[in-house]
Amino acid sequence: MNRSLSRRLATWSAAALVAGSFLTACGANEAADNSGSDSTSSGDSASGGTIALLLPESKTTRYEAFDKPLFEDAVSKACSDCTVDYYNADQDESKQAQQLTTALNAGADVVVLDPVNGEGATGMVQEAQGQDVPVIAYDRFIQGADYYMSFDNETVGKMQAEALVKAMGDQGSILMLNGAPSDPNAAQFKAGAHSVLDDSGVKILEEYDNPDWSPENAQQWTSDQLSKYQPADIQGVYAANDGQAGGVVAALTGAGVKSDALPPITGQDAEIAAIQRILTGEQAMTIYKPIPIEADTAAEVAVDLAQGNDVPTTSDTGIDQSTYQDVKSFIFTPIVVTKDNVADTVIKDGFYSASDICTGDYADACQAAGIS
Repeated sequence: MNRSLSRRLATWSAAALVAGSFLTACGANEAADNSGSDSTSSGDSASGGTIALLLPESKTTRYEAFDKPLFEDAVSKACSDCTVDYYNADQDESKQAQQLTTALNAGADVVVLDPVNGEGATGMVQEAQGQDVPVIAYDRFIQGADYYMSFDNETVGKMQAEALVKAMGDQGSILMLNGAPSDPNAAQFKAGAHSVLDDSGVKILEEYDNPDWSPENAQQWTSDQLSKYQPADIQGVYAANDGQAGGVVAALTGAGVKSDALPPITGQDAEIAAIQRILTGEQAMTIYKPIPIEADTAAEVAVDLAQGNDVPTTSDTGIDQSTYQDVKSFIFTPIVVTKDNVADTVIKDGFYSASDICTGDYADACQAAGIS
């Protein structure tokens, strides 16, 4: 019997006495939906388990476009009788805390949590564990979680900075746009980048920690810097992710910089718009983090925990279990994508098809890069 089955049976029995007609008319999942969830059921949760997936925001396209559907699909394949209850916090820490409570009250057997605020999420972990519900920290670290899975985030920052320094010939001045201070990954990207930049010949003109990772903030901040510096004073831009890179491109081109005269700009997440910018020369690189391996591993571990099984020390995806800050972890390796290896990375892996990328104005750039 699942950890929370007896708890759920008692709750459902009591609820049935007072709300049977309501549930018949409206559906048992509607209460959770009204709290911000999108429940996807693939069978009888009593025999398979209920997994709550809580993601932090939707401004970064990866969460809705990749993490959610990939995770749900992997759970469905691993456990046809499991249910995934999905919640997105829209970058609201209080909302996410309420969503966790809703998920627990709805009978979650395990929580997969990508926190809005990693440091602030320890209380959420304690709330779940206090009800004997294990927590997987997904993509962002949470102290005290039962498991953690993510990419090597300091390496991500190092890779970005190394690519930027190389593109600039180890000289010149840059703007540096980091991620949200509430995101523990952002601190790791930043530390990795500084470990390279601070020992290079590159000078940081100005640095910005974007409070919500938004492209709009990145665009506005870059435009503000152009009131202090001429475009020619900026020989490169460290942007911690592709959304911010897009904001930087918009600011620079809006200030009159021609697309073919943009400085090298970094990115992360391999968003399709970023891949297109890379092919046309508007962005120098992005970091491709193969989300399928992260989502598949999270689903595998979540199903094992929901069903009370031991978690293998080597996942079905081939990743060995390790330890990060005393939390059992599965850590994945990121990949640098440039114009030269688009075909051998995101297209070869099926992350995108050539037809996804090579639309309209990008057809010629694809042909020049040997993509068809």
